[in-house]
Amino acid sequence: MSGAQAPTRTRVSKHRLTGRRLTLIGGLAIALVLAIFISLGLGQFPIAPHEVWNLIIAKFGVSVPPAAPGAEAALWTVRMPRLLLGVLVGAALAGSGLLLQAIFGNPLADAGVIGISSGAALGAALAIVTGMAALGNWTVPALAFVGGLISVFAVYMVSRSGGKTEVVTLILTGIAINAICAAGLGFLTFLGNTSSREQIVFWQLGSLNGALWTQVATVFPVVVIGLIVAYLVAPKLDLFALGEKSARHLGVNVEALRITVILLVAVLVSVAVAFTGIIGFVGLVIPHLMRMIIGPAHRPLLLASVLGGALLVVLADLFARTAIANADLPIGMVTSLVGGPFFFWLLIRTRKSQGGWA
Repeated sequence: MSGAQAPTRTRVSKHRLTGRRLTLIGGLAIALVLAIFISLGLGQFPIAPHEVWNLIIAKFGVSVPPAAPGAEAALWTVRMPRLLLGVLVGAALAGSGLLLQAIFGNPLADAGVIGISSGAALGAALAIVTGMAALGNWTVPALAFVGGLISVFAVYMVSRSGGKTEVVTLILTGIAINAICAAGLGFLTFLGNTSSREQIVFWQLGSLNGALWTQVATVFPVVVIGLIVAYLVAPKLDLFALGEKSARHLGVNVEALRITVILLVAVLVSVAVAFTGIIGFVGLVIPHLMRMIIGPAHRPLLLASVLGGALLVVLADLFARTAIANADLPIGMVTSLVGGPFFFWLLIRTRKSQGGWA
């Protein structure tokens, strides 16, 4: 009797887990759509909900009453590209955080571990201090993107030995590259004038202010293709979680998988922070929170993390735009206010699960 009940219990457990995953992913998707719709109407120039709806459906050829003067420009020129860029950036950062946590086997891993954020900051600072930023609006994002990629390649090449890349060596090399980039950033800040220093500081705090449709068009294909690749390699990450030896026995090319994930994360994070600056804790908080709710299977976890990251950035941006009248708070500061306490709680929870503080 007990033997017959075991498979039944297993099927019920799997059914409940599947239902929980579908509920979470569906709930996050609905919440994201509602958050975007609400954000489109709120700000220094408020737009009524029915006008927001009319302005959206008018793009599909539906005849609607004329909106208030300035409403169409505020929605389509300022808010929509800002929100869509925020969705893409949040999705990229959360997805990247999940990939790094999977490949390192550590729920505390994020893009800062392998030097992407610090490299991007150094590249942006170089463009600002040397005056190259005056060449065009794309100079700072371009150098930030290149800086992030260079730092990752440097970490990978230095940590690679004997045709293999050890995780511990990779992390230690990342710490060294972070220190070098921090020193370079400090030196450039020292060389810069007051205006340059302010630009560097605000870039590091992150912001979606001034987002353009051209930026959305640039980020969109990179993020979408990157997340599709991440979804395709997700089953291998499930096997990788069993341990490198077990994964190899099951046919996974561990080194190729690690290289693919690191390069994928490098591209996703670099293109995300290039236009917005550093937005912290999204890649740390969201994947870990989703894992606590729906378990470690990486495909549903990736979908939930992408939606959760996008939702967090949209809500953080809404708060940044509306918390103080006639002011636009740095969005990186807002996400840090959420992520910092969560990270502290996570550390306490991890220590308690390991038997208390030493």
